[in-house]
Amino acid sequence: MHLMPREREQETSMDLYIEITAVAVGLLYLWLEYRASVYLWPVSVVMPAIYLYVYYNAGIYGNFWINIYYFLIALYGMWQWKYGGKATASGKDAIAITHLSLKGWLSALGVYAVAQTLILWGLTAYTDSTTAVLDSLTTALSIVGMWLLARKNIEHWWVWFVADIAGCALYIQGKLYPTAVLYALYAVVAIFGYLNWKRLMQHESGQP
Repeated sequence: MHLMPREREQETSMDLYIEITAVAVGLLYLWLEYRASVYLWPVSVVMPAIYLYVYYNAGIYGNFWINIYYFLIALYGMWQWKYGGKATASGKDAIAITHLSLKGWLSALGVYAVAQTLILWGLTAYTDSTTAVLDSLTTALSIVGMWLLARKNIEHWWVWFVADIAGCALYIQGKLYPTAVLYALYAVVAIFGYLNWKRLMQHESGQP
C-alpha cells in the first residue's frame, strides 16, 4: 500500500533522518570506491538495505528494485575483487583494474538498451510512477555500472557520471534533496575517481 500525501507528511521527519543516514553511508561507500578498496562491498550491502525504504516511500520504484540487484551483485563483487584474478600457487590473486574491451562495450550497451526498455515499460504499465523516464534511465545505467565495477573495469566511472547527473535530476523531482546533493557529489567524484583509478592501474602494471 502506498502512503497517502497526508501520511507522507506525518512521516517526513523520520524519513528525512533515514535518508540522511543513507547519504552518510553513501559518502563512506564513495570514498572506498574512489580508493578502489575491497571494503566498499560490505558497505554496498548496507546502503541498499536503507535505500529500499527511502525509494519505495518516495514512489521511485525502479530504484527500489535496483537496490535488490545492488545487494546481490555486492556479494559477487566482494568475491571477484578478492579472488577473481590470475591463478597462483596459493590460490587466486585480487583482480586488477582493467579497460573494458570492445566486446565488453557492445555487451554493456546491449544490456543497457534492453534493461531501460523493459524497466520503462514495467514502470509505465504497472506502477503509478511519475518519474518513469528518469527512473528507468538511472536504473538501467546502474545495472551496467555496478556490473563493470564488480569486474573492476575503469570505464564504470563514465557510466556513473551519466547516471549521477540523471539521478540528481530524478531525486530533485522526487523531493529527495539530501540524496540529490549526494548524487551531485557523486558526479564530481566520478571524474576524480576515474583519474585516480587510471593512476592505480598504471601502478599495478608497473608503468611510470
